[in-house]
Amino acid sequence: MAKVELKQPIVQEISENIKDAQSVVVVDYRGLTVAEDTQLRKALREAGVTYKVYKNTLVSRAVEGTQFESLRDVLEGPNAFAISTTDATAPARVLADFAKKAPALEVKAGVVEGNFYDEAGMKAISSIPSREVLLSKLLGSLQSPITNLARVLNQIAEKGGAADAAVEAAPAEEAPAADEAAEQEDAQEETGEEPAAEEQNEEPAEEEEPAAEMEPETEAEPEAEPTQE
Repeated sequence: MAKVELKQPIVQEISENIKDAQSVVVVDYRGLTVAEDTQLRKALREAGVTYKVYKNTLVSRAVEGTQFESLRDVLEGPNAFAISTTDATAPARVLADFAKKAPALEVKAGVVEGNFYDEAGMKAISSIPSREVLLSKLLGSLQSPITNLARVLNQIAEKGGAADAAVEAAPAEEAPAADEAAEQEDAQEETGEEPAAEEQNEEPAEEEEPAAEMEPETEAEPEAEPTQE
C-alpha cells in the first residue's frame, strides 16, 4: 500500500477535527517531561479542548483551503495542536496558564475565529475570560439595574405605608371623643332633657372708684398775743 494511502486517514482525521473548530493553536512541546505532558493533556481535556501531535506535512495538507491555512507558515519542528469547537479562547487560556508552571511549553501561533495571531497575539487572547464568565458578568450587569429599581420601589412602598398608617391613626385618636359626645346626646334625648344652655359669662361689675382721700385739716395756728407796751 502506498504511503499516501496510509496517510490519507490521518489527513481526514485532522480535517474532521478542524471542520467546526473555533480555534486552533500550535505549540512547541519539546522540553516537557512525561508528567508535565500528562498534566497538560488532562487540563486541556477538562476544558473541552482536543490536543493532538501531528506531522507538519499532514496538517499542511488538511488546512489547505480552510480558515486555518495561515498556520502553514509556522509548521516547523515538532508541533502539537490544541483544537476547540466550543470556546474559542480556551486553548490559549489553558496553554498560557500551564506555561507559567512549565516554561518549556511554547505557544507559537494560532487562528481564533478565522483570524491569525502570532505568539504575542495569542498571549493577549489568553487573557480573555471564558464564555461562562462573560455570560455571568453580562447577566450581573443586566440584573443590577433591575435590583436597584426593585430596591427603590420597595423603599417608596415602605414610606407610603408609613404615611397611610399616620393618616389612619389621626382619625382613630379623634374617634373616642366623637363617640362620647354622641352617647351624651342619646342619653339626653331619652330623658327628654334639653341640653343646658351655656351660661353666659357675666360682665364684670364696674369697679367703684375709690373715694377721694380727705386731705387732713390743718390746725389753725394760734394768734399771737398782743405785746404790752
